[in-house]
Amino acid sequence: MNAYLACVLVLAAGTYAFRLAGPLLHGRVELPARFQELLTVGATVLLVALLATGALTEGHGFAGWARPIGVLAGGVLAWRKAPFAVVVVGAAATTALLRLAGVA
Repeated sequence: MNAYLACVLVLAAGTYAFRLAGPLLHGRVELPARFQELLTVGATVLLVALLATGALTEGHGFAGWARPIGVLAGGVLAWRKAPFAVVVVGAAATTALLRLAGVA
């Protein structure tokens, strides 16, 4: 067995242990309210960071202005409670039209 396979198996076992810990410890471990609040804020910050990275970068550089403006258009549509399909198509269409107009 090579080192790569060993790493994959260890990571798989760790992932399975984490997933199994939730149902097994549910109701037995009580987290303080402050810690639960920090977990919620941490998850929000992580999602915003992923959104910003995906919207603003491509490879090792700036993605251009069309993509962030398209993401912003999708965000506005989501904020206005548009259906999910409309949000996705609106963001993609905005990005495509801006790129067609020459906005990189």
